[in-house]
Amino acid sequence: MIAEIFPELYDIQGGRVFAPGTRARRVGFRPTAHMERYVAQPLNTQCKDFTEMRRFLSACRGREMAHARRLDYWQPPEQFEARKTGDCVDFALWAWRQVLAMGYPARFVGGKHGKLGEGHAWVMFEKNGKHYLLEPQYWLLGLKMPRLSALRYHPKFSVAWDGHKLQYFEHEDRNTDPLFRYLPGLVGEWLWLWTRYWIWFAYKLPIAMITRLIGESRRN
Repeated sequence: MIAEIFPELYDIQGGRVFAPGTRARRVGFRPTAHMERYVAQPLNTQCKDFTEMRRFLSACRGREMAHARRLDYWQPPEQFEARKTGDCVDFALWAWRQVLAMGYPARFVGGKHGKLGEGHAWVMFEKNGKHYLLEPQYWLLGLKMPRLSALRYHPKFSVAWDGHKLQYFEHEDRNTDPLFRYLPGLVGEWLWLWTRYWIWFAYKLPIAMITRLIGESRRN
């Protein structure tokens, strides 16, 4: 869910712009309402840390944008919180609000992800002088996401909120080929985290299937 970002391979700061332009809209920045709407309303759930955030996300269901009744509808975070169903934008907007409430400088980010293409959304935040990428839809993986996986994220625009005003940024493309000195550690970390996940999944899947079959037999 969370991976440290290498500044050499990811444009962290971006360039300040007055408002999102054509480039941002081309990669999916088309909010249903003004962005202030997504930071204005209080939320019923206040996560004190990322463990609590992951616990909440575990009860949420993902949904492809194309399956929404209204295409490109951005749910306000309080609506996503109540429905617990949404696409990447809905997950990211809610997670952004939670990270801000925890006291970290954070941005809602839109751009390109390897297999998902243009129009993906995630969160970037700063902690103790380091920058991190948060992918709320990868909560199944655990709190930590391989840094090698983060290299597939290409930011195009981002939005920051300081509690009073919004700031918009456009980001440049960078070469995301990992530097040679990072490669051994990145590959080892990737193998360890994904192997741990698949072991956990292989253990949990039979239990979930048995529980479901028992529930269905009782209803019948």
